[in-house]
Amino acid sequence: MKVILVDQRHGHTKTIVLKGWLKGLLSVCLLGAPVALGYFGYQLAISQDSRMLTVETAQSWDQQIKLQSDQIAEIRQEASQQLEALTLRLAMMQARLVRLDAVGERITTIANLDEGEFNFGQPVTIGGPSTGFSEPYTPAGFMQAVDQLERQLEDRQQQLEILEGLMTDRKIQSDVFIAGRPLEKGWIASRFGRRPDPFTGQLTFHAGIDFTTGRAGSEINTVAAGVVTWAGPRSEYGLMVEVNHGNGFTTRYAHSEKLLVEVGDIVMKGQNIALVGSTGRSTGPHVHFEVYKNGRVVDPASYIHRTVR
Repeated sequence: MKVILVDQRHGHTKTIVLKGWLKGLLSVCLLGAPVALGYFGYQLAISQDSRMLTVETAQSWDQQIKLQSDQIAEIRQEASQQLEALTLRLAMMQARLVRLDAVGERITTIANLDEGEFNFGQPVTIGGPSTGFSEPYTPAGFMQAVDQLERQLEDRQQQLEILEGLMTDRKIQSDVFIAGRPLEKGWIASRFGRRPDPFTGQLTFHAGIDFTTGRAGSEINTVAAGVVTWAGPRSEYGLMVEVNHGNGFTTRYAHSEKLLVEVGDIVMKGQNIALVGSTGRSTGPHVHFEVYKNGRVVDPASYIHRTVR
């Protein structure tokens, strides 16, 4: 066997001839080195695996897996509880929104807004270009937004309920405020005070104002809201309706052809309660209108010329 040595610097070569036992030794070294390295590597791997895959290691891994499973289950339960709580809060806010819509509808009715001018049943129309940087809510930021929305809803509900109360009080005051005339059209046939009696010609006191359209059947309307305390025939009045408006005020509508209400009925301002006729002591179709204040008859003229609230 020849071994050739090359000098890289000067390019010279040198040849060594191996004979006998040197040749065998070199062959054994060259062939046995990889086998020996493989064997030692294998033994090292077996020894490491035997140390890693012990019973204690397996038990430790099992405990870690169980601990992680418990943590995941706890996180899931906590998330489920938070979701249930959030769902309940959203349901409560939805109920508040329904109440706000109801209060808003009542306010629009009381305020006599035009139909469709302010509709609580439709979403608010908003829009505009998107400017600046936008970012999604974080969990903490989302809960803060929910808290703020709850506070705003409670505040708006209180404000709307106060406003509704004020407007309702004003509406009630306006409804019981005596103003206007019992006939939408027509003229005054006889005023309040002393006049010649239409049957005897003698001077007598006329306790009301007579309105007429010249024909029977016209609608007689209340001049204020109240409760019907008389509905039927009455001496000299014919078919008469009497309405108590509270605060000491009462109005009467006499000589009707037909009554449309009964005692105990609650009537609204401007409601049709009877039809013009000529029953009782009457010379023709008209409505005899009287106003009483604290039990004493007063001139209706000061009320029919009032500005309606």
